Amino acid sequence: MSLRLSTVILPYRRWHEGGRSTWTRAEQLGFHTAYTYDHLSWRSFRDGPWFGAVPTLTAAASVTERLRLGTLVTSPNFRHPVTLAKELISLDDISGGRITLGIGAGGTGFDATALGQEPWTPRERADRFGEFLPLLDRLLTEDAVSYEGDFYSAHEARNIPGCVQRPRLPFAVAATGPRGLALAARHGQAWVTTGDPKLFENGTPQQSDRALRQQGDRLADACAAIGREVGELDRVLLTGFTPERSRPLESVDAFVDFAGRHRDLGFTELVVHWPIPDSDFAADEKVFERIAMEALAQLKE
Repeated sequence: MSLRLSTVILPYRRWHEGGRSTWTRAEQLGFHTAYTYDHLSWRSFRDGPWFGAVPTLTAAASVTERLRLGTLVTSPNFRHPVTLAKELISLDDISGGRITLGIGAGGTGFDATALGQEPWTPRERADRFGEFLPLLDRLLTEDAVSYEGDFYSAHEARNIPGCVQRPRLPFAVAATGPRGLALAARHGQAWVTTGDPKLFENGTPQQSDRALRQQGDRLADACAAIGREVGELDRVLLTGFTPERSRPLESVDAFVDFAGRHRDLGFTELVVHWPIPDSDFAADEKVFERIAMEALAQLKE
């Protein structure tokens, strides 16, 4: 099974102070996709610079030609399907059809309360996501949509001419629970996971592999329940959150070993964080670039 290598570029640098050059370098290095996080602020970066995902991706689209671009991930925490659909259609047009929407139910971080609301419970997040994603699907594929739900509404929302990519830009659905996996099976062109968060602190790589295999099996079950072939979905692992943390980026050999194991688990795309000094994503940039240019070729040898 072939494996693609992508990167996620956190939007913490001013565009003219290293932001632009990072995205153009990602294209030069041959990454399949460059994603960015769609948060209002995030973890240890909260008190420093942090820019919006859609404007960042719009700027990135204007300085790249081949590189796919996307969010990893957008969520209902501060988004509404009607306004998000309009932005995505515009972004897909500007990029010439190079956008992938990574999307999930959201979490309990700063985004969860930035608009003044109380954080939603896991069940509330699942309920909202279960309404958000199908409505967004309709908004991106139909010229006019009206809908009245428990959480979201649309009244004759127009989205002409629609996406450059047909019938719409692809969804990469982040999910591990049964409701999210069912949404991935029905609406996704890809499935995204970070692994099992319970194993991050004290788990082993072997335990992580088993957990990922079990998640993949549950995805297959969700697909089978609606008569869909699970092989139609790409499987995306956002790295850095398994027990190995950033160790696979310490050398080309370490990454080749990590990538080979996860390819054998059925993953079709691995996403690595662009190095950020003095952070959880610190890595040697020269080694990182060698991994980008050499690692996948070694897997084929």
